[in-house]
Amino acid sequence: MEFTAFTWTREPASYCVRGSELTVVTKPHTDLWQRTYYHFRNDNAPVFQMETEERQFSFVVKTAFRDSHQRFDQCGIVLYLDSENWLKASVEYENDVFQHLGSVVTNGGYSDWATTELPASVRSMWYRLSRREDDYCIECSEDGVTFRQMRICHMNRGNGRIRFGVYACSPEESSFQAEFSHPQLLDCQWKAHDGQQPDAE
Repeated sequence: MEFTAFTWTREPASYCVRGSELTVVTKPHTDLWQRTYYHFRNDNAPVFQMETEERQFSFVVKTAFRDSHQRFDQCGIVLYLDSENWLKASVEYENDVFQHLGSVVTNGGYSDWATTELPASVRSMWYRLSRREDDYCIECSEDGVTFRQMRICHMNRGNGRIRFGVYACSPEESSFQAEFSHPQLLDCQWKAHDGQQPDAE
């Protein structure tokens, strides 16, 4: 898979696309967040996506962020439908000791944020975003082979045609180079549920 099928929702300060490799230089004060807790609304992060109506698939990509250095510098996967409906997953720089591996799901204009701490020495991460109808699974991996579940979520407007891809941003006074590589579009790797049956209608 190559990034040539992707288009910008918003362009970064600078970028370079070479087949299956993408580098992005972020602008300061760019972010995605809606309302919750902080009360502000930020909707200006560069987003590079492709469209699909495929109801079941997995998208895999590797991210590298060797020079992130300011609080909240981040890059990762995104499914951006509109300003009030999207999800993202990334590693966000915090300090020289630890950073946050996290995901945000925004439905109807309100964001959440689920995180776990990682050592500041981690400088790359793989992600796998899987779709089943309007439900989604986000996974991460440090080697691109063994993936760990980060979260399962529902997108209120995530049915039908969607857009998904990658993003990078620097919410504070910062700029860094994010690198994306090894994009893959696969059959859905999130297996069908085998267990408790749904409640009867």
